[in-house]
Amino acid sequence: MNQPNKSEQFDVESLRKKVSELRAADEKHDPVNATVLNPFARQIAEQFRNDSYSPTMLIGQFRLFELLAMLGIGLGVGALFAPIDLTGFFARFALVAWGSTLTVLLLQVADTYQIPSLRGASRTAKRVFVCWTIGFLLTASTLYLVEREPYPLAGFIAWFVTSAAFLFLERQLTAFAIRHWGRNGVMERRAIIVGGGEPAKQLVRQLEQQPDNDIRICGIFDDRNSERSPTVVAGYPKLGTFAELIEFARLARIDMLIIALPATAEARILQLLRKLWVLPVDIRLAAHANRLRFRPRSYSHVGAVPMFDIFDKPIRDWDSVAKRVFDIVFSVVGLLLTWPIMLAAAIAVKATSKGPILFRQKRHGFNNEIIDVLKFRSMYTDLSDQTAVKAVTKGDPRVTSVGRFLRKSSIDELPQLFNVLRGQLSLVGPRPHAVLAQTGTRKYVDVVESYFARHRVKPGVTGWAQINGLRGELDSDEKIRARTAYDLDYIENWSLLFDLKILFLTPIRLLNTDNAY
Repeated sequence: MNQPNKSEQFDVESLRKKVSELRAADEKHDPVNATVLNPFARQIAEQFRNDSYSPTMLIGQFRLFELLAMLGIGLGVGALFAPIDLTGFFARFALVAWGSTLTVLLLQVADTYQIPSLRGASRTAKRVFVCWTIGFLLTASTLYLVEREPYPLAGFIAWFVTSAAFLFLERQLTAFAIRHWGRNGVMERRAIIVGGGEPAKQLVRQLEQQPDNDIRICGIFDDRNSERSPTVVAGYPKLGTFAELIEFARLARIDMLIIALPATAEARILQLLRKLWVLPVDIRLAAHANRLRFRPRSYSHVGAVPMFDIFDKPIRDWDSVAKRVFDIVFSVVGLLLTWPIMLAAAIAVKATSKGPILFRQKRHGFNNEIIDVLKFRSMYTDLSDQTAVKAVTKGDPRVTSVGRFLRKSSIDELPQLFNVLRGQLSLVGPRPHAVLAQTGTRKYVDVVESYFARHRVKPGVTGWAQINGLRGELDSDEKIRARTAYDLDYIENWSLLFDLKILFLTPIRLLNTDNAY
């Protein structure tokens, strides 16, 4: 095996490790609250408030659609030309499903499920036809050998021609739709260029030259003055400084940050990453201007433009769909199991103290957005604290007798299942904290720099930190640091099995009520 030469010194894992070390060494650095976004940049951000349609999601749905369509055509033609009884139908269904799946796999291997291939359907028509022919011949020959009654030749011809025509026509329509969505901003990857000057100009030009470019450049951010970094780069305005970029990416639905700096400028890149890694976006370092040359596997590509993958957005695309299905299913199950408890809690709250049954508190949600989180009211109405500036302590006189029991048992959190169904929370994730929550006289972000990185995913009703005993009051720097560390560990190691483990451990861990009051 060839050993890397000395020019291959850029190591993404090493860079990530250095970012972590710098964060740990500078606990009081606050990249989030430093700067207010300028009016022009805010106006641009408002144009990108709506979500775009993920190309990855489109490809997955298109692949599934073609599989089901080919399965339906195969079964439909068979029902017309070679009807069979129910017992034979199941065997035919299995064979046609196998053949449809095989065809989709062949289309995948032939790279026909890529956005450029779908956009240029005429260019890939031959490959699609060859894949369908191979899939059909294998399926038809197996069907001919297996079925007791001979499958008529007319049925095979109708099946082959109908499916081939379908694949050609629907791919032409899909190509038209993708081009239309691209022009109207429905399907695109929104990117911000981080860094200006000549490297940014070269990057923009290379991206614009891609024939099937799905990148929408939303603007450029740079700390340097207009002499070193012009206010307009390759036709795109410089919207502000790196500090303003944080607020911009929280307002707009951004998919990617592309750092337009040479890999040799490691110190400056490190300083940038310390600020930017808390955002739920892909972070890429453009390698278009590097004089160093690395092996092909070192890069990913946007079109033909090479990039180093520094950080990836967590729980994205189909993972987010799987997690959402998980949330809905288990939330509905939770409501069905706990509705008698919730009804009893609501009656108890209403009967023992004046005021509403539910308490709404503003908390930080995904990407630092503000959401209203539901709880059963556990305090006297006139003593309730919407801001949570003063944390609830042991024996707190503001808490009602019923509220004390609800808090210790965590029954007060059950209405958050409705937040989950609304899509504001997930069942499992970092616990959402009140907007003004603090430890002592300091906000959490003043204690631990990486605090807002918890918000790269949706907050949860329960979480990894709570499973590890970190419930209740955060009255010391050590507790908020420990909770944040567990939350970041969860985000970096997320899986559905991990969620399932946390969900089923939650009732067991709730038996420990030492820190719940």
